[in-house]
Amino acid sequence: MSKLNFDDLKNNQGPNNQGPSHRVLRVGENIRHALSEIFTRGEIRDPALDGVSITVTEVRCSPDLRNATIYVMPLGGVNEQDVVAGLNRCRKFIRGKLSGMVSMKYLPNLKFTSDGSFGEADHIEQLLNSPHVAQDLAKKPDASEPGASEED
Repeated sequence: MSKLNFDDLKNNQGPNNQGPSHRVLRVGENIRHALSEIFTRGEIRDPALDGVSITVTEVRCSPDLRNATIYVMPLGGVNEQDVVAGLNRCRKFIRGKLSGMVSMKYLPNLKFTSDGSFGEADHIEQLLNSPHVAQDLAKKPDASEPGASEED
């Protein structure tokens, strides 16, 4: 049996770099659904979270299911850091609410963080729409270039 090293755990992978198991993915998805329900009901009382709609984009659990990183994004992307700080302040309360909704022997410790994938997608969209890239995309490949296909 192979040993787990710290880097495998840090990258959310099991032994032999196989990636997260089906159980870990299923638990993360169950937690995501339960958190979405808690946020929809508005059960959390914190000044930073008043009137803010929160989207839970992903939940990543460690292979031993002791820790869960929850990626969130406030609707509209306003006050992102304040919302994340508010959620981290209320994580014990949220964990208590989750315990009644997700049937597990031990519920993972929760850590909320902002989801940067929306910003990355915007950046790629801007790059693709920039004049320099549009100019390169509009060029037809020459027959002398490798990988160019012949037109019939």
